[in-house]
Amino acid sequence: MPPNADEYGERYADHYLEQYKLFVEMTDRVGQRRDQANRFYGAIFSALAAVLLVAARFQLSGGTWEIVFLAVGLIGAALAVIWFLTLHSYRSLNAAKFDVIYQMEEKLPFAPYDAEWKILEPTYRPLSKMEQGVSLVLALASLALASYAVFLMAT
Repeated sequence: MPPNADEYGERYADHYLEQYKLFVEMTDRVGQRRDQANRFYGAIFSALAAVLLVAARFQLSGGTWEIVFLAVGLIGAALAVIWFLTLHSYRSLNAAKFDVIYQMEEKLPFAPYDAEWKILEPTYRPLSKMEQGVSLVLALASLALASYAVFLMAT
């Protein structure tokens, strides 16, 4: 159990505030890492689309098209699932970090994050849910492409 202010000594308030600031900064960095992950997966999906465009440009034969479709579809589906799970992990981590921030704010003169959330909560739509929705749409599109390739191979 952490020491209270009397047990800690005269620098308790200063150290507590420094820990709060550091923790808020670290929470912000999680958001930055999530943004980097989104850019990374977006770039990969752009590259997969480029593969399809290049393949179309070279007018591949029928059998080769199906292999390209199948490969891009399966790779895209796998990456979309991994992206979804990555976003879920960041969302869970952020939720835990904000729970700690709210606990720390109970000992501060003002609780800005708690106040902000109370204002936003009735109308707020979490960006993380929308990001996960994008990854699910890409997973479905990728699976549709792979399914189409299998259909073409079977006919």
